[in-house]
Amino acid sequence: MTALPALPAKIHPLVRAFLDTRAAIDETLLRFGSPVHLVFPQVYAENLKRLRTVLEQRLPGHRICYAHKVNRSRAFVRAAEHAGASIDVASPQELAHARAAGFDASRIEATGPKTDGFLRDLIDSGVTINVDNAWELRRIGELAGDRERVPVLLRVSGFAGIPVSRFGLPPQQVDEALELLAAQPAQLSLRGFAFHIDSGEITERVRAVETCLTLIERAHERGLNPSVLNIGGGLRQVFTADADAFDEYVRALRAALLGRGEPMTWANNTFGYHIDGGAVHGTPVFHKYANTVAAHRMLDDILTAPLAGHGGRTVAGLAADNLLELWIEPGKALVDHAGITLARVVFVKELADGTVLVNLDLSRDSVTPADQEVMVDPLVLPGGVRPAGPVGVFFAGRLCLERDMITNHKVWLPYYPQPGDLVIFPNTAAYHSDLSAARAAMHPLPDKLAVDLRSGSFQVCHDSDYEPRRRAPHTGAP
Repeated sequence: MTALPALPAKIHPLVRAFLDTRAAIDETLLRFGSPVHLVFPQVYAENLKRLRTVLEQRLPGHRICYAHKVNRSRAFVRAAEHAGASIDVASPQELAHARAAGFDASRIEATGPKTDGFLRDLIDSGVTINVDNAWELRRIGELAGDRERVPVLLRVSGFAGIPVSRFGLPPQQVDEALELLAAQPAQLSLRGFAFHIDSGEITERVRAVETCLTLIERAHERGLNPSVLNIGGGLRQVFTADADAFDEYVRALRAALLGRGEPMTWANNTFGYHIDGGAVHGTPVFHKYANTVAAHRMLDDILTAPLAGHGGRTVAGLAADNLLELWIEPGKALVDHAGITLARVVFVKELADGTVLVNLDLSRDSVTPADQEVMVDPLVLPGGVRPAGPVGVFFAGRLCLERDMITNHKVWLPYYPQPGDLVIFPNTAAYHSDLSAARAAMHPLPDKLAVDLRSGSFQVCHDSDYEPRRRAPHTGAP
């Protein structure tokens, strides 16, 4: 028999151990109900350690700033603070959350667009402000008054050969910003330059690094003393446990779009493909789910990439030679595999065309980042013995909206699901659980719980109640 298309998810061993401990799952759902988001701070700490190890091996001065926006979890913020990392905040609420979790101003930077009120909060707090635009820089100078100098980074974008971003200053506007900084030495202190490129292409990041190094030289010519090169985040996650299976699923999907075999998408969704001349063309919206390069490997590739304009010296080597502190802003990479979402099957129904819908007690916006299709299959834990399948199904949400389809791609299960079965969505901590979540139809948001393995047993508590056990030893830079 030909194997059915499948999208198996990569699952961290600690998460797998929890899922294999049915008593722990049953107790969790008995105490807290369904649906729930579970976060695993120990997995987060492992991810942080891997990135830190790469940085420590490559250069002496570095900083990891956890991008808080990736998840609202306090447990992750506490894990970052506990391990001596820094944090990147993008709203007054995230700033307050970070301060309440123990971060002092020296370990906080603020990124993204900022309102006048947010700028006042940041200046009062004394944190480093990653400046997005010229108005922001001018306004910081005006609001600084007679306070201590406000530390700033200049975020740069619009690099040659790289798609234009809505964030940051174009290189041609940097000279004006440097003049403003040089004219207000009592109010503004330039710490360095920053960029963020949401791409897996190492060459694009190298191009951005070379541009920023040139800007650092120009800043020194104006009497400024930048010492930070912030290369942002955008390090990839690894969702799939089997790259070959992923490719085979995509091939079957493309064939189904041409009418070969049974339909594999809900409501003729093409996921960004288009059909022309009897062939499937285009780039799918789910392409990042095929990635197999772990974040720490990608970071090492960036740091060891040669800079053509600097005699082939590496990014890390040049930063070290120039006494630059290299910052990164990982979000997805730190919470990769550190969160799952649990829900129950409410009912199963068959439509007029034979399509099987599995309706759950949560909505699509609780497990998907905006409108993106998550191309890994959920797991189903049966409540009892089921007749052998397989059966192809679509998972549907609890809202009375046609668009509330949790999966728009068909998922093959080994048996016909039943009400009460437990469904697990893997790897939902990075934006999936929080970015689009809403209280539509007055449904409450799923509870967020922290899971910790202590003395051989799993301890589960409300995310807000989680506390790390003891401070991890660390001798490097924050």
